[in-house]
Amino acid sequence: MVDFSKAKELYALQKKARAIQKELKNTEVEAKSNDGWVTVVMNGEQHLVDIDIAEEALKVENKKELEKALKNTIGQAISRAQAHAADKMKEVAGGLGIPGL
Repeated sequence: MVDFSKAKELYALQKKARAIQKELKNTEVEAKSNDGWVTVVMNGEQHLVDIDIAEEALKVENKKELEKALKNTIGQAISRAQAHAADKMKEVAGGLGIPGL
């Protein structure tokens, strides 16, 4: 015997997951370096959308400082995008009735 209520529930969860995936693609998170030299924008799918480097950063004689700012700011943007995606996916996982998700 087919349990249509479970099939409907699964379909609804799949539909919600697709909607969240679309929302993540259109969501942007931003991170700025402490010195304000670097701004990084990523979408909720963790794809790089934009990098802005301030003019004063390009005049710095210490290339390592700029590289460190880039690395840290990109890492921060990735972490924010991951956290946002995880929060959104909890909405779907919670509907599965699996403890801990």
